[in-house]
Amino acid sequence: MTIAQLKPKTDSLTTDPKRLIERTAEVVSAADRVLALAKSGVRQRIQDAGGIDAAQHAAHGLAWFATTVESLRQMNVWASNLQSEGKFGEIEQLILLAAFGEYAAQIAGGIPMSQVEIIRPEALGIPRADIRKYEDAVADVVAEGTSEYVKQRLANLIEAAQGATTYGASGLDETHAEIAEQMKTFSDAEVVPHAHEWHLKNEYIPLETYKNLADLGVFSISLPEEYGGMGLGKLAMCVVSEELSRGYIGVGSLGTRAEIAGELILHNGTPEQKAKYLPAIAAGDMLPTAVFTEPNTGSDLASLKTRAVKEGDTWKITGQKTWITHPVRADVMTVLARTNPNEKGYKGLSMFLAEKPRGTDENPFPAKGMTGGEIEVLGYRGMKGYDISFDAFEVPAENLLGGVEGQGFKQLMATFEGARIQTAARAVGVAQCAMDLALKYALDRVQFGSPIYKFPRVSNKIVMMAVETQIARQLTYFAAREKDQGRRCDLEAGMAKLLGARVAWANADNALQIHGGNGFALEYPVSRVLCDARILNIFEGAAEIQAQVIARRLLEGAN
Repeated sequence: MTIAQLKPKTDSLTTDPKRLIERTAEVVSAADRVLALAKSGVRQRIQDAGGIDAAQHAAHGLAWFATTVESLRQMNVWASNLQSEGKFGEIEQLILLAAFGEYAAQIAGGIPMSQVEIIRPEALGIPRADIRKYEDAVADVVAEGTSEYVKQRLANLIEAAQGATTYGASGLDETHAEIAEQMKTFSDAEVVPHAHEWHLKNEYIPLETYKNLADLGVFSISLPEEYGGMGLGKLAMCVVSEELSRGYIGVGSLGTRAEIAGELILHNGTPEQKAKYLPAIAAGDMLPTAVFTEPNTGSDLASLKTRAVKEGDTWKITGQKTWITHPVRADVMTVLARTNPNEKGYKGLSMFLAEKPRGTDENPFPAKGMTGGEIEVLGYRGMKGYDISFDAFEVPAENLLGGVEGQGFKQLMATFEGARIQTAARAVGVAQCAMDLALKYALDRVQFGSPIYKFPRVSNKIVMMAVETQIARQLTYFAAREKDQGRRCDLEAGMAKLLGARVAWANADNALQIHGGNGFALEYPVSRVLCDARILNIFEGAAEIQAQVIARRLLEGAN
């Protein structure tokens, strides 16, 4: 059957862009009504179970449910904005319709929290009668959005647009779109040709690349101009992280260390600390790393055991840290340690700006009182992760962040919004990379006399990669814009990270499937992307932890 034969009737949503946007807005309203019922139902389940932990499946399901609804809302906003700018073309219309077709159907039929965990309305306490009402309200959008015509037409448009920065307009303004193009040009020239070799050899990203990134302003994006920054905010940071991670997540993640350290110091440092560290970080002259996690604590930061004891004008840090990224070449570490052993939990924690000399593979930690060993990993290479031991490691008293003890946890929490938005952006970049590789391979690989892209189960996978990448992108941009407006956005940041990580993994997995046996060969870059994508569901808050945080925010006071 040809596309022409599949094309819907003239009253189709694809023939009236204005009506399409109106209908998708109505679907969002219908989803909001069901979400309200889900919140009520989950509150009751938590109460009956005796707490949120005992009703974890329902609580986390609510987080995924709300994330799906917010994703649809932001896609509708994206489409409305494009329409007002005269940029809502055919590919954007079809992406919108496909996004609503799939996600609106999942709200009624089941949302994947993982490959083996599907959250269905009944588990959230939503009455079946209300689900039937919802299904009736969205039936036309689901039917058309999941149709073969939409998928095949999108497949043709994607093929014609191969190599584009995004498939469908990003919705960025001119300034941010220019930043995206600049980063893509840099990445295509200086990252993509070398990334796979760096990965296979487990090599550090060259310092020359780091310098070039600094010259582009990558480490100064979010910092104020008075400290040598560009003052462009979190949306610009997202755009940079996305495009660099599209080339190689290791390069995209170099900016994460500067982002975390810069935000910690900017919002909590003394005037002297800001003047000393921020310009150096912005210029790329000082490489920072975050030293928070400990063995057997994970996300339970209140259980940290690393201690800092003050002797005269010096703090001496002793303890174990793990999963520390890029510590060997770092010049300054933001170290979370317990300064008051009598204060249990968060209150006894303080943050330090601990300087150290750069190391090498041969002598990773030349600093007195500091040793460590590399953690060998599947992916996310280029910076190397380490276990670190401190034994009376000395930090000058003036390097206590903010000059006040007991504020470390509070200081760190204030950075989590930005860090999770940044991680969501990295996930979007990895997702886009996976799609790029799948599309190129599917068009080049000939089987049974045709490129495998001509087979619907191949092209349909790639179509949904494009659709879900755009969904994750718009949710991430939304969180960043909220942050730039000075609004609390821990909920939005968490949603963006939660969905972005799932999409990155799904795209990478499907891209490898499209490669067939070749995808399992180390020589093909898709094997690297699969490994890189997998970590996104774990770091910066594992998916389960993220869902817990989102659920608590949605239900504030429900425990």
